[in-house]
Amino acid sequence: MEFEYLPRALARRFGDAPGIRDDRTELSHRDLSGRVTAIAAQLNEHGVTRGDVIAVMLPNRVELVLTIFAAWHLGAAATPINPNFTNDEAGHQIRDAGARLVVNSGPGAPDGGAPSIGVNDLWRSPGDTPPEAATLSGDDLALVIYTSGSTGRPKGVMLTHANADAMSRSMAEVMKMTADDHCLLVLPLFHVNALMVSLLAPLRVGAQLSIVDGFSASTFFDKVEQLRPTYFSAVPTIYALLLTTGAGRHPDLSSLRFAVCGAAPSTREMLDAAEEFFGIPILEGYGLTEVTCASAVNPIDGPRKPGTVGPALPGQRIRIVDEHLDNVPTGAAGEVFITGPVVMAGYLNNPEATRETIVDGWVRTGDVGTLDEDGYLTIVDRIKDMIIRGGENLYPKEIENAIGSLPGVLEVAVVGRRDDVLGEVPVAFVVPYPEAELTPDAVIAHCSERLTRVKVPVAVQIVDALPKNPVGKIDKPRLRTSLVA
Repeated sequence: MEFEYLPRALARRFGDAPGIRDDRTELSHRDLSGRVTAIAAQLNEHGVTRGDVIAVMLPNRVELVLTIFAAWHLGAAATPINPNFTNDEAGHQIRDAGARLVVNSGPGAPDGGAPSIGVNDLWRSPGDTPPEAATLSGDDLALVIYTSGSTGRPKGVMLTHANADAMSRSMAEVMKMTADDHCLLVLPLFHVNALMVSLLAPLRVGAQLSIVDGFSASTFFDKVEQLRPTYFSAVPTIYALLLTTGAGRHPDLSSLRFAVCGAAPSTREMLDAAEEFFGIPILEGYGLTEVTCASAVNPIDGPRKPGTVGPALPGQRIRIVDEHLDNVPTGAAGEVFITGPVVMAGYLNNPEATRETIVDGWVRTGDVGTLDEDGYLTIVDRIKDMIIRGGENLYPKEIENAIGSLPGVLEVAVVGRRDDVLGEVPVAFVVPYPEAELTPDAVIAHCSERLTRVKVPVAVQIVDALPKNPVGKIDKPRLRTSLVA
């Protein structure tokens, strides 16, 4: 199956309609196609051709998107890099991906020893002989997205054009996106969530995209009032910050139609508070990079079941299995398996890890979940985060949900601490809302009323903030390390 090159299709269908903007640049769909062709010509001058990989190490800005599309124009793939990475971190990704060229912020920026082009040196004109857009097939590599690396060196997830097409199409369908929509992109574009939900899904239907260079809770509401977006996608941490920053304010949020919450678990109380504040449905979803972003989401106009992450997205199937990989009964807990056209091509240069993760076409997620009679998925916890206390399995998410129902709790994380007698015991880290007066004793008493004794944390630490990884997920490995430091 052949795929039409996206910017060219957008230029033909939507012409001079607004396409993509940031604080420096505003482009129509036609302008977008022209700028992409110019950068493709420049990459071609540097020897980039079909099958190569281009590394892009830039903060959120229009040129990051243009470079990814320029790579696709030539039949090459792109690997976006966290712009805050050190030389060592960036160098690992550049070398592991075999990047032929790096587009970065300019002299002194990490390049992993590969040739580089500074963002301010990108071409704006393709010259006299612009390269023809490559004919793309579904199996052609589009993106190499690196995992967060919380369990070791990051792995490169290979996503094809068929993967990206299937994901962006299903997101646009489920969220009923049209050319009248306008996405405010606040998540980092080196992460698959932003690439699929906030970039490719809206652009494929001719919607607008406004890129924010780094999320700021203090300016978010001003951006909404100024740009009038119809939706945005964010992680739970961002919603928690917006609720804190927005307390006492009454910003004009009337342009918003819905919002998306994903990439990390959220408490029901926080989502309820966010829906009440914004006055729109907030669609909690679930997925992972290995399935090109999302596999389940609560529908925008169908039954939204609090506490679940919704049914499977169109074209995907979800099942729950036991330790023998057999399906479990409805409502029973087990590991979440996912299949469909969004399953990655594999981990780059890591066939062993690929075989461990993809079993007969199904992705092993490493998450524990349940499916109800309507096919709605509830995530219980990560298998690796499970705490075994005296032989009994404890799921931190259950304890976190109990603590999250206590007034004054902004964020919470529960991890296991080694214990010579019991093996592991639960410890909670709690971030209170500003002005809230929370004590460890109050948290423990609240848990004791809602949980059996074995699930009640043995200790509670009240902290100002929780450590996060680059995509905003709570860094539980760092919390566990802090308990033994």
